[in-house]
Amino acid sequence: MAEPKTSRTGQSVTEFLAAVPDPRRRADAEAACALMAAATGAEPVMWGSAIVGFGTYHYRYHTGTEGDWPAVGMSPRKQALTLYVSAGFEAYPDLLSRLGPHRTGKSCLYLKRLADVDQEALRELVTAGYQHLNGKTVITERV
Repeated sequence: MAEPKTSRTGQSVTEFLAAVPDPRRRADAEAACALMAAATGAEPVMWGSAIVGFGTYHYRYHTGTEGDWPAVGMSPRKQALTLYVSAGFEAYPDLLSRLGPHRTGKSCLYLKRLADVDQEALRELVTAGYQHLNGKTVITERV
């Protein structure tokens, strides 16, 4: 079975965030990292070359593919600060309605500017997503 492309690394989170070229995106990433650390109580860990993760869960597909992934995470992408809430957003419509300007994918939350969103709603969303998956094994039909 092939190893996942993205896994935990020993790369420094502080160095990764300090190297974000855009000053505003760097400041947003550093603030989001601090918010996520406070919301989860977990230390940030690098996953691959560009994802800062908090906690972990184990996934197993019915096909036999399995691996580990952060319960929640973030990445300062060029177009948006991307937060990963692996549990998805279906259970959190109230928090999303309070959040402010954002876009979502299956488990991605895209924020243009951290200052434009409700920080408490974001903290609650991160906490809920973390508690939903951290330390668990998830068996899924998705591939």
